[in-house]
Amino acid sequence: MANVKTRLLKENIAKVLMQLSGITITGSLFLIVGTILYKGLPYLSWEMVSQLPQGGFYIGKEGGILNAILGSLYLGTVSTGLATLIGIPIAIYLNVYVKNGSFLARTSKLIFDVLFGIPSIVYGAIAFSVMIWMGIRASLLGGIITITLLTIPIVVRTIDELLKTIPIDLKHVTSSLGATKWEVAKILLRYIKPGIFTAILLAFGRAIGDVAGVLLTTGFSDNLPIYIDEPAATLPLAIFFQLSSPIPEVQGRAYASALVLTFIILFIVICTHYLASKQKKHKI
Repeated sequence: MANVKTRLLKENIAKVLMQLSGITITGSLFLIVGTILYKGLPYLSWEMVSQLPQGGFYIGKEGGILNAILGSLYLGTVSTGLATLIGIPIAIYLNVYVKNGSFLARTSKLIFDVLFGIPSIVYGAIAFSVMIWMGIRASLLGGIITITLLTIPIVVRTIDELLKTIPIDLKHVTSSLGATKWEVAKILLRYIKPGIFTAILLAFGRAIGDVAGVLLTTGFSDNLPIYIDEPAATLPLAIFFQLSSPIPEVQGRAYASALVLTFIILFIVICTHYLASKQKKHKI
């Protein structure tokens, strides 16, 4: 009887802790979003998102953040595309061509786990050192290289986890029918197709919201990013520079910029949840 009471007590304590954790996380989310809405919505306007910064923008004059929006979209789209083109073949090779549980497979996955956890500022510092050695100035190209290296582990580990969810019988059946490894890989990719889009969106969300990795490599410019070897503004850096200003109006614009970035990330999250639910139905 005492053991039963002890188990019930532990279960109730665990239940309360989980509820408190959920309330804390949800409350923190609403606090962050509420603060951004409260401080940024009054300064958000069509002119701000459709115009380039003009003279004195960072001291409260006219202009907008169109250059930062387009710079973030360029940087996030190109780097995510490159990370996808590199990451998916790596994940397929480690799960189809390499024997499961082999030293190469275990070591490679461990390395990508480590790369996944390295702070983005480390990627930025290393890329900055390489750029100095090669004579490359801070530009959109430097940011793309840095963010591509940052997002490759995200794509590889996400695709790897998706491939683990595929029934082992499917692999055995396709192999027993005389299919080559490349044909098996195509079948597996078709099976996890919705999940691949989820991995891409997750990588894009990390790419477009990163600031430390591009702080040293991308630079900043009030102009539109036309050429890849020119400096380019990004939304995270625009928020950082505006929030550092002592002028209240410029700080308000920083929160408005954060609101624009939040809307973009929110759109990505909604798409991710939709594709995740589609992947679940696809399995069933």
